[in-house]
Parts: sequence; structure tokens; C-alpha cells
Amino acid sequence: MKGRAVTRATVRARELRRTQTPEEQMLWRVLRNRFQHVKFRRQWPVGGYIVDFVCFEAQLIIELDGSQHAEESGRAYDAVRTEFLQAGGFKVLRFWNNETRTNLEGVVQAIHLHLP
Repeated sequence: MKGRAVTRATVRARELRRTQTPEEQMLWRVLRNRFQHVKFRRQWPVGGYIVDFVCFEAQLIIELDGSQHAEESGRAYDAVRTEFLQAGGFKVLRFWNNETRTNLEGVVQAIHLHLP
């Protein structure tokens, strides 16, 4: 019996799940177990990128950004990545880590507005 091939992206996604940031852990506690009746996945490969959270049913991707995303190279990379994901039909929401840490309720309300 043959098993599924495990890609490098899958291996990397598994590693990222094991080493989540505190902010990702906070948000995952809210999103897991069918938040608002939709299923989210964390650290999931989508089109060559590994996104922080994705809901395929709502075509919604949530990214939590740390300070490295504020630098010029980080902003340029994020712009290309976001454009690619949007071209695939996804809505991409970005939140800063400190926003998640200090205003989790506001982040959750913003996500709720984009769900079916």
C-alpha cells in the first residue's frame, strides 16, 4: 500500500505548527473547532506559500505579522505574496502581532466580518 508523498512544504508547515508564536497560539485557540461553523487550518501550504491560517470554505487567509514585515524587503515580499493569493480567489487579512496580543477581541471581530 502506497502512502501519500510528503512535500517539503508539508514538512515545513508541520514544523511551523510545532513552533507557533504566542500570538498564533492565542488566535488558534479561538479559531480551532469550527469557529463560526467554518473550519480553519493553521500553518497550511497554499500555492507554494505557507499561510498562518486558512479557511477554504470562506476563501479567507489570515496572516499575523511581526516586526520583520515592517522592513522594506518584508513589505515587498508580502505584497507579492498577497497579490498571488488574491489572484487565487482568497481574501487576505493581515494583523500585527501586537494587535493580536493587545486586542484579540477586535481581531476576532474583524475576522468574523469576512465569514459566511
